[in-house]
Amino acid sequence: MSRHPQETSRQHMLQIGVVLFAAMIWFLPVPAGLEAYISSRPVSDLHYTPQMAWHLFAIFIAAIFAVILKAMPIFTSAILGVSAAVLTGTLTAKQAFSGFSEDWILLIIVAFLIARGVIKSGLGKRIAFLIIRKFGKTSLGLSYSVIAADMVMAPAFPSNTARSGVLFPIVNALAADSESKVADGTRKKLGAYLMMSSMAGLTLSSSLWLTAMAANPAGAKMAREYGIEITYGSWALAASLPVLVLFLLMPWVLLKVYPPEVKHTPDAPQIAQKALDTMGPVHKNEWIMAAVFIGMVTLWIASSFYPVLNKAAVAFLGLAILMLTNIFTMRDMNNEGQALGTLVWFAILYAMSVYLNKFGFMGWIGDNAAAMVEGLAWPAAYVVLILSYVLIHYFFVSQTAQMLALFSVFLGVSIEAGVPPELMALMLLFATNFNAVITPQGSSANVIYIGSGYLEAGEVYRVGGIVTLLNTVVFLTVGTAWILLVT
Repeated sequence: MSRHPQETSRQHMLQIGVVLFAAMIWFLPVPAGLEAYISSRPVSDLHYTPQMAWHLFAIFIAAIFAVILKAMPIFTSAILGVSAAVLTGTLTAKQAFSGFSEDWILLIIVAFLIARGVIKSGLGKRIAFLIIRKFGKTSLGLSYSVIAADMVMAPAFPSNTARSGVLFPIVNALAADSESKVADGTRKKLGAYLMMSSMAGLTLSSSLWLTAMAANPAGAKMAREYGIEITYGSWALAASLPVLVLFLLMPWVLLKVYPPEVKHTPDAPQIAQKALDTMGPVHKNEWIMAAVFIGMVTLWIASSFYPVLNKAAVAFLGLAILMLTNIFTMRDMNNEGQALGTLVWFAILYAMSVYLNKFGFMGWIGDNAAAMVEGLAWPAAYVVLILSYVLIHYFFVSQTAQMLALFSVFLGVSIEAGVPPELMALMLLFATNFNAVITPQGSSANVIYIGSGYLEAGEVYRVGGIVTLLNTVVFLTVGTAWILLVT
C-alpha cells in the first residue's frame, strides 16, 4: 500500500534534514579537545587522525538519527552510512565491512529465522495457552501467565518485537473473549491491563536471556573488548534473581497503578482450553521444534565450558534440522527481510563503533563524561551512570541504537571510576532492556500494543515510567548485590 503524500513528503524532509545534519557536523572544525586527546595518544595510534575520528562520528550519528527519527529504514541507513565511510576514505573497505565476519551477528540472524519456526510450528502458542489454562482464573493470575509464557519462549526469540507478534494475538483474544473491547469503550475492563502487563513483561524476558533481544549478544561482544567475558550461563545467573523479584512484583504493581475493572477471569482457562482443543494433539513439528529448542539452549549453555561449541554453529545446526524437516523452508527465508536488515545494520554500525573507539573518539567522549562522576566513590558513580543511561532512553526510539552509541562510552568511564567492570557491563545491558517502556516509542515491540487501541500514549508515559522506575530500583539494589555475589 502506498503512503499518503503528506507522509511521504514528511519523510523526504526528514531525510534531507539528516543529510544536512551529517554535512554540518562533517564541515565543523574538529573540537580542540578531540584534537588534543588524539595527539596525546601513543605513537602507534597517531595514524588515526582527528579528522578521521570526527568524520566517522558524523556518519555514525547521522545513521543512528535516521533510524531514531524514522527518516529511513535501518537497512537504508546502514548501507548509506557504509558507502559514505568508504567513498570518503574515512574507513577502508576492510575496516567498514569487518563486522560481517563476526559470528555473534550471524547468531542473531539465524536465531531470527529459528523464531519463525517456533511460530510456524505452533509451539509458542501451545506453551502460552497451557500456562494460561493453569493460572488464568484471575486478572492477576492472567498477567502472571502472559509474562511467564513470554519468559519461557524468550531464549529462542532474539527479538522482543518477534515475541510480541506471538503474544499480542493471544492477549487480544483473551481480552475480546472477556468482553473487553476498544470499539465499545470497555478496553479498561481487562484488555488494557493485560496489554500493559505483556508490554512490561518484555522488559523482563529480554533481560533474562542473552539470546532474548538482538542487542544483548552485540553488547556482550563489545564488553569483550574490555576483557569482560559474558557467557550464556553467566548472563542468566546474573539476571535470574532481579528478574524473579520483578516477575513477582510487576503484575501486582500494575494491578495497583493501572487496575482492570474486572479482577476475576474464571473463563480464561476455558478460553485457553478451547484454543488447545482447536489445535488438537501435539503435532510432530511441535515435538521437533521443542527438541531443537531444548538442544540449542543446552548447547549454548555448554559452550561456556566447551569453546568448540560455537553458538553460531549451534544455531546453524538447529536451523538446518528445521529446514530438513520442512518446519522452516526457503519460502519462509524469502519472507524474512527483517533478518537481512538486522544483519546489515548490526554489522555496519558495530564496525563503525569499533573504529570510533580505535580512532580515539570514544575515549575523548569518555574523558568528558568522566567529569560527571569525578571525585565520586565508585558506588555513587555507578548509580549516577546507570540512572543517566536509563533516562537518556527518552531520546532514543531504538534500544539497539542507544546500546551501540553509548555502551562503550559508559563502560569505559565507569571502569576509570573504579566500578567493577563485569557489574557495569551487565547492568548497562540489562538497562538496555528494562528501560524499554519508558516511552511509547521506547521499543519497536511497544508499537503493536499501542496500535491496538487498548493503551493510550499518555498512559504509557505514566505507567511505563513507573515500570521503568520499579525495574531500575530492583536491578540497582537486589541486582547489584546479587551480581557482586555471583561474579
